[in-house]
Amino acid sequence: MLSTPEFCIFLVGTGALADRALQKHLQTQYAVHRMSDAADVERVAAQTRPDVIVCEQQLADGRGVDLLHHLRFAQPHAVRVLALQSARREEMARAINDAAVYQVISPPFEPEQLALVIKRALESRELSRIHRYLSRELKFADDVIRHENDSMVRALQETYQFDKLVFISDKMAEVCNLARKAAVTDLPVLIEGETGTGKELMAKAIHMFSNRHKEAFVAQNCGAIADQLLLSELFGHKRGGFTGAISDRLGLFVASDKGTVFLDEIADISPLVQVSLLRFLEDGEVKAIGSDRTKATNVRIIAASNRPIRQLVEEGKFRRDLYYRLKGFEIVIPPLRDRPEDIPVLIDYLIKKYCQVFSRKIPGVASQAQQKLRSYAFPGNVRELENEIRRTVAVVQNGEFITVQHLSADIARARPRHDRTQVQSVALDGRSLKDRVEQLEVALVRAALDLHRGNHTRAAEELGLSRVGLSNKLKRYDVGRAGEPEAART
Repeated sequence: MLSTPEFCIFLVGTGALADRALQKHLQTQYAVHRMSDAADVERVAAQTRPDVIVCEQQLADGRGVDLLHHLRFAQPHAVRVLALQSARREEMARAINDAAVYQVISPPFEPEQLALVIKRALESRELSRIHRYLSRELKFADDVIRHENDSMVRALQETYQFDKLVFISDKMAEVCNLARKAAVTDLPVLIEGETGTGKELMAKAIHMFSNRHKEAFVAQNCGAIADQLLLSELFGHKRGGFTGAISDRLGLFVASDKGTVFLDEIADISPLVQVSLLRFLEDGEVKAIGSDRTKATNVRIIAASNRPIRQLVEEGKFRRDLYYRLKGFEIVIPPLRDRPEDIPVLIDYLIKKYCQVFSRKIPGVASQAQQKLRSYAFPGNVRELENEIRRTVAVVQNGEFITVQHLSADIARARPRHDRTQVQSVALDGRSLKDRVEQLEVALVRAALDLHRGNHTRAAEELGLSRVGLSNKLKRYDVGRAGEPEAART
């Protein structure tokens, strides 16, 4: 591929390189220019761009090494080869250093030999060119990646506290990044999560990061409220619209025009309210109870549920079309037990918060108490943690560390949870497959019992077993109620 007349070769000298047979052989593969002195080379090189320059050391008007040294800067793209009559090690070293030549060769040489040197020189130049290109590309890619990584770090720093949501875990970072994207749109948002995970705080954060942040944010709990009263709260009513309606009521959707309405416990609304809410989401018009007129309003709906709405849809307890209307964005907040790395930063945040409330100075939490807090499953999630820290700060002496003695009884009894990744690391120590399977079963049973604090019913559900099936495994492997062998508890 590199042996082509498109490449220009300079043969410079009056000795071996002046041989016509040599020139004739090379001309079958390259465009060859034969010259005798440095002046000819500089003149021709100014008009013809050489690819390879093969130069003898002794020239009519100087030394070849001096000419190649000059051409190193005048023709930097050309590969330089020096022909030395007596190629002693010292001379070769000086030539390579002074002129940065590709190779030093010693005449006499056969035409095929020189042709091979020229071919390798061109290949070396091409490899150097590719290397420079790839180096530039990789440097550019590295700069881009570094910039993106810096952006990610900045993003994580920005979302470290998403309004009043405090976190450090990757799970919450992903959730809050999605919430940021949802905030800049006007699409409805459905927030799901267990009780106490901070669904209303998430809704407020979405509102505060939206274009509606200067308008009203109104929350309405839809659970355990009569249909007529809930419809009146949302859509309003006219005087006399129903028994007890002694005056007009505007309704949240009209009163919150251009703002945000947060509907908590949306899973509890009746089929009647579901129909009315679906109609509002479809056309944005409000019809008060007892009125025959409709009014257009521009309200963003954020709904929340502590039960998966999709499951309720499959069970026929929630309208599928309403579910799809509500889930413009669907955000699931993970429970605190699935992100224990957030517990320390939440503790620090809450201690500072309630130290200001109670005018106290609490330096921090002792390591053993910190471990207990991280080990506890927190069924009430962040709300339960906040209540615990608020109570603890209230009872701790000023300037005293929070210790295990200050914690509530359930948390003080919490045992370290087995890291589920440890269950996967079963030692391959030469035992049989049966022994390894039993080892894995024991680890899984212990982890499930620790996770649910010895509750056999929940542990069995976690493992996909019946309670009797779990009991049989406990007896078979001699595992105690709290996840330890019986011998360890005696």
